[in-house]
Amino acid sequence: MGNLENKEKEFAQILKLVTRTARENRNVISRQGVIDAFSELELDESQMAMVFDYLEKHKVGIDAPAEIEDDDLTEEEISYLDEYLEELKDLPLLTDGEKRAVSMAAIAGDKEAQQKLISNYLPLVVDVARMYTEQGVYLEDLIGEGNVALTRGVTMLDAVGEPDEVEGFLYKMMLDAMEAVIEDNLAEDAGQQKVLKLVQEVADKAKELSEDLRRKVTVAELMEETGWDEDKIRTAIKFSGDNIEDLDSGEEKKK
Repeated sequence: MGNLENKEKEFAQILKLVTRTARENRNVISRQGVIDAFSELELDESQMAMVFDYLEKHKVGIDAPAEIEDDDLTEEEISYLDEYLEELKDLPLLTDGEKRAVSMAAIAGDKEAQQKLISNYLPLVVDVARMYTEQGVYLEDLIGEGNVALTRGVTMLDAVGEPDEVEGFLYKMMLDAMEAVIEDNLAEDAGQQKVLKLVQEVADKAKELSEDLRRKVTVAELMEETGWDEDKIRTAIKFSGDNIEDLDSGEEKKK
């Protein structure tokens, strides 16, 4: 059992690393690169097919950039995206020569140059956000996090030093920011699921006992029947908004 758990953990870590490698390479990775990354796990054909299916669903291009579709966006998100892109259309984009000169000035701490870099890379934030839209976070929130990271990033360029490395540095900051908000969202969802499960469990037991007694049950009766401690039941009551139908929480009497 331990070996299986370790293998599953290693598989998840490699998959995360492969996905991140692709993101850093402007969302593309070679088929051979994926195969090589998983070589030590000795996956069979169907398992490798699952890996490539996962990458495709996460909009990662294999051997060539993926065509990013917006079919997973809500109507509200599409409307927001259209309006936002319309606003960005008027921003002046820097030529390669201008970008290099502005990057050098920004590295030296020039505030005007930093603002020019922000304007130049706002469209890139949108491109990055569109790669992550299938992961449960609203497009507007992804773009917002990316813009914050970009704004912070241009003030940290003294750590980069070379103008040719500026774009890559800012790009990675956008990736980090969006992946962080996705992880936070997943953790929050997991917490909500746990709470919902608890409420349902307490509600089911209360209903079962209520049917036997043909009346609402008290917290004490439910504790005695199930062996649960009071905190568990009170937590479920709290998160249900004191709305567990077959359970008399005693809150009304307290009032």
